[in-house]
Amino acid sequence: MSMAPAMPTALVTGAARGIGAAIAARLAADGWRVLAADRDPAPAPQGGLALRCDVTDPDAVAAAAAAAGDRLEGLVCNAGIMIRKPLTELSLAEWNRVLATNLTATFLLARAAAPALRAARGAVVTIASTRAHMSEPDTEAYAAAKGGLVALTHALAISLGPAVRVNAISPGWIATKGPAPRPEDHADHPAGRVGEAADIAALAAWLLGPEAGFVTGAEFIVDGGMTRKMIYRD
Repeated sequence: MSMAPAMPTALVTGAARGIGAAIAARLAADGWRVLAADRDPAPAPQGGLALRCDVTDPDAVAAAAAAAGDRLEGLVCNAGIMIRKPLTELSLAEWNRVLATNLTATFLLARAAAPALRAARGAVVTIASTRAHMSEPDTEAYAAAKGGLVALTHALAISLGPAVRVNAISPGWIATKGPAPRPEDHADHPAGRVGEAADIAALAAWLLGPEAGFVTGAEFIVDGGMTRKMIYRD
């Protein structure tokens, strides 16, 4: 009698809301066992597990990776924060907090999960941002962290390959909270609309799956074409 293959396991950070919650839900719907990690965990996706995890704490990260067991087919490094302040008002502690959450956490996660990812010949997806390439005022810490995350992604792809693939998704405007986008916000986008968390989740699911087996070290900008749009003012 043949046995059904075990469900693949994915660890998703920042999974309680927004893009992280959408990725966790999409993977669960696709048949993954999802470990949904967050500082304030929400109910786990069906068949999965909710974990309380501060991604800036090496011990908490190691415990989350251990919860996956000896094999980990997917890792999604999504947890992130922004502190938006004028440069002269941004404290060093605030700078360090943003980098720790958005950048150093991915190093900690990859380091802790590497043995299990190698055993499963798994894949990693990091969630960067178009802020790695363009900025608004008063976003130095966030832009630096996301730019570093893009670079860390291709470094990890080389170090962990060929057993483990590592790719980055850089979202643009993804409507996850706050007021609904206005008609003019949608019209600004060459794609005709502001992004949704499901757009990022769909790409993350593909990158973790076997159809993306020849894709590693890449950055995927998902912004409805905004970083390609030239804007002139009369």
